[in-house]
Amino acid sequence: MIELAIIGGTGLNTLEGINITKKRVMRTPYGEPSGPLTFGEYNNKEIVFLPRHGSGHTIPPHKINYRANIWALKEIGVSEVISIAAVGGITKELYPARLAIPDQIIDYTWGRNNTFCEGAEGNVVHIDFTHPYDKNLRNRIILAAKKAEINIFKGGTYGATQGPRLETSAEISRMERDGCHVVGMTGMPEAALAREAGLAYATCVVVANHAAGKKGQEEISMKEIELHLKKGMEQVKLLLIEILNDKE
Repeated sequence: MIELAIIGGTGLNTLEGINITKKRVMRTPYGEPSGPLTFGEYNNKEIVFLPRHGSGHTIPPHKINYRANIWALKEIGVSEVISIAAVGGITKELYPARLAIPDQIIDYTWGRNNTFCEGAEGNVVHIDFTHPYDKNLRNRIILAAKKAEINIFKGGTYGATQGPRLETSAEISRMERDGCHVVGMTGMPEAALAREAGLAYATCVVVANHAAGKKGQEEISMKEIELHLKKGMEQVKLLLIEILNDKE
């Protein structure tokens, strides 16, 4: 059984020490996942990577086949999933290039295929989603960050928006009043689908920019986002290696 899957962006499968063994194209009842699954080994442990936005980062957030992605990971026997995602920082503690391990989520998305439980089997399933992220997996990520001496924010609420556009400053103000710490576009329905599939799921977010209207900026620069994201992803790679080193 493959214990750990990592859903994230391009480059995560180039972690130092990872030996890539194969790629596999999956078929699911919900269509094809975002891209082929990439299998790798690290210290005799098998892990798998899935590019959420496709191999060339060509799939926008609202078009991602979240159901196929989660189903494919479940099908190959994965038990734990770590999601890596770029976000905007809303509160002052979540500044660019900082990592956070959210413990709550608010879903502002709409029109996405957000469940496996559509009543076709003759019953409706209501998952408990009080705590959307797996506590034990979150704790392991937080412990790994401490060992790697990475300054993370422990907790926070992820506000999931539709995308692909960025938010208005008024929308960010509303989200802050709602209690959101960061804003992203891929957190849902991915987390809920993982819960339905019985997978332990947690996310590590990289703050790529101050959210709209914060720090007095007139507009958000994509060049600045890329700069902060590159810096943050270097920390993510260190964090993941530490997690793999700790994993029994």
